[in-house]
Amino acid sequence: MSDRIWDGVRERVAALGRANSSIFGMQGHRFELDPVLSPGEVAELEAQIGTSLPADYRAFLLEVGAGGAGPSYGLFPVRRVDGRWRWDGDGADLTELGRLAEPFPARGPDRELLAALRAEEPDEDEFDDEDEFDLVYEAWDERYTAVWWSDDLTAGAAAICHLGCAMRQWLVITGPHGGRIWSDDRVDRAEMTPLLDDSGAPVTFTRWYLNWLDEAERLTSPEREPAT
Repeated sequence: MSDRIWDGVRERVAALGRANSSIFGMQGHRFELDPVLSPGEVAELEAQIGTSLPADYRAFLLEVGAGGAGPSYGLFPVRRVDGRWRWDGDGADLTELGRLAEPFPARGPDRELLAALRAEEPDEDEFDDEDEFDLVYEAWDERYTAVWWSDDLTAGAAAICHLGCAMRQWLVITGPHGGRIWSDDRVDRAEMTPLLDDSGAPVTFTRWYLNWLDEAERLTSPEREPAT
């Protein structure tokens, strides 16, 4: 891709705002972008997390904005809070900032352990006392959560987008999958998976963002045929 891939993107997003586009999720970002970060600020962020950001995402922060308008409810902005950098958004706190330098594992939880835990899930119908069931279920859920939502599964990645209903997307920062987007539907008991395009190729941050922008413009175009 061209080194100038982000040329004009900020202006295109602003034009969508002026066009009063009403695509999914726009109520969360209203086609507004945070200001760009300075090279010094990006360098400070990278020093804090102990690793370099994917090149295309780094360029986005420098040339387009720190976050805001983007796929679904928007791109979680990077902000300095109390002297430390972090991503800000619904679920952004799932990002383990201290583990972003670790290679992303690109795997799910231990399937045998997970299957055993699910087989042990308490059944409310087997309890005469509701309070007893609540206590047993709470203990089981704590064990299940430790496996299913383990920080080990998302080391080296940052949550950057909320899709609604606790479903999110992650940008892999480090490891062989660096720069790619992964989908997180664990709330529906589905393992995290790489986001793929129609040809089955992994979707990079650049393609993820520009696909959204292209589609938003298509849906806003006056030449678009009305829905039937």
